[in-house]
Order: sequence, then C-alpha cells, then structure tokens
Amino acid sequence: MSITTEKVLVTAADAGGAQRTEPALADPGRTRALPAPLRRTGRALLAVITRTVAIAALIAVWETAPRLGLVDRTFLPPFSEVAVAWWQLLLDGQLAEHAQASLGRSLTGFGLAVAVAVPLGLLIGWYRPLADLLNPLLEVFRNTAALALLPVFVLLLGIGETSKISIVLYACTWPILLNTISAVRSVDPTLLRLAKSMDLPAPKIFQKVILPASVPTVFTGIRLAGAVAILVLVAAEMVGAKAGLGYLVNASQFNFAIPEMYAGIITISAIGVAFNQLLVALERRFTSWRTPTGS
Repeated sequence: MSITTEKVLVTAADAGGAQRTEPALADPGRTRALPAPLRRTGRALLAVITRTVAIAALIAVWETAPRLGLVDRTFLPPFSEVAVAWWQLLLDGQLAEHAQASLGRSLTGFGLAVAVAVPLGLLIGWYRPLADLLNPLLEVFRNTAALALLPVFVLLLGIGETSKISIVLYACTWPILLNTISAVRSVDPTLLRLAKSMDLPAPKIFQKVILPASVPTVFTGIRLAGAVAILVLVAAEMVGAKAGLGYLVNASQFNFAIPEMYAGIITISAIGVAFNQLLVALERRFTSWRTPTGS
C-alpha cells in the first residue's frame, strides 16, 4: 500500500471519528441532565432534610446537654432515656390507653365546636343586627380564659367526661366563631356588588359568594381550635382524671418518673402536629380553587 493511500485512509478515519463525536459536542448539556424521576427524588430529599434539621439539632442538644453536665439530668434526662421510656409505655399498653382517652375527649369537644360555631358565625356575620345584639356578649366570653372556668365546669358537671368535653367545646368555640364572623365580613365588596347586579337572590349570594370566600379564614380558626383542644384538655385531665395524657404527665411528675413525664409531653406534641397537618390537608382540599400567591 502506498504512502498516499495510507494518508487517505487515515484522513477518512479521522473525518469519520469527528462525524461520530460531533453530535455529543453539539449538545453537551444533554449528557449531564438528570432524569426527571431523579430530580424529583432529589427535591423531595432536600425538602425532608430542610424540615427535619431543626428537630434533629434539638434532639442532639437534648441528648448531649445532660451528659455534659450542662443541665441536671435528674430533671432533664437525655433524649435516649426518654425514648426508652416512651417505648416501654407503648409496649405495656399504657401509652395507647391514655392517648385513646385524650383523643376521644378532644375530638368530641372539637367536633361539637365546629358543628356549633361555623353555622353560628356565618349567621352572625351575615346578619348585621344579630351581630350588633350579640357583640357585647361575645366580647365578654372571648376574653374569659377557658382554664379560668375549669373549676366552674367541674362544680357544675362533675369530674367525669362531661366536664372535660365541655371545657374543650367552650375553648374551641371562640377561635372558630370569631374567625368565621371575620371571614364573612371581609368578603370582597366587589364580588357582592357583582352578584347583586346579576339579580341573584340572597341565598344564592350566600352560597356562591360568601361561603367560598370565607373558607380560608374559617379554616384558620379551625386550626387554632385544633391546637387549643389538645392544650386545654391536657390541663383539664390534670384535675380529677384517671386516664389521659394529661393524667400521665401529672402522675409521672408526682411519682418522680421524669422520663415517663417527658414521654407523655412528646406524645402530646406529636398528636398536635399530626392533627394540624390533617387540618392543613383538608384546607388545601377545600381551597384548591385558589390561585397560589407564591412558590
């Protein structure tokens, strides 16, 4: 084979190699892009890490501070000891028994408050004369703390289930009622004028304009009441109760079972967070028509 022929073959091979590699060089970003499922997984992991880093830091401080002698471990044991106590309470059934008692009382009082306060708030907010009539009475009761009335409920209704459910009902009513009244009164006047210009009857205006516009603010009151239901019940269970998370915390403190006391407190916090997340999911379901205002 001659030297000229060899040069021609080498040139052709180089040209073919350049042609084969040219598409990759033309779009280098295509080889570096991650598939969509991997990108979604990465974003989900980042969101989980962002939301849990503060809790993890708190647990780390809780674990190390007693071991380093920064606080007295008699009164604040390490988190690991509290976790062991929580697990033992769960295994012997005490935690489930107390949590079931507390959830039954709080959900009953909370449900009754929603059933009473939402329709009443819509009615008071819609009819101005009724609002003017009841406003002084509402101001009196909204500024009377529920726990201040706990002895009254106990005296009138006894130390049984009725008084505990009633105090939760009373405490949850006011956030829901006041937010519902505010929701009705703060409806955009332009929407009302537009509905009236279409000659819609009052029931239709209430159904098509007032109710949808009021849902976000009403759910704000419901979420506030959800937190109040747990807090007030725990305080009520510390008086004359024989079961419940409040009773567990109080009895553990009285018997100086400090890890069990913190285990009860952690359980109360976990139930409160889970209940709030459930209400947030319901709110998103009922307000899915809203346009998001931010990322």
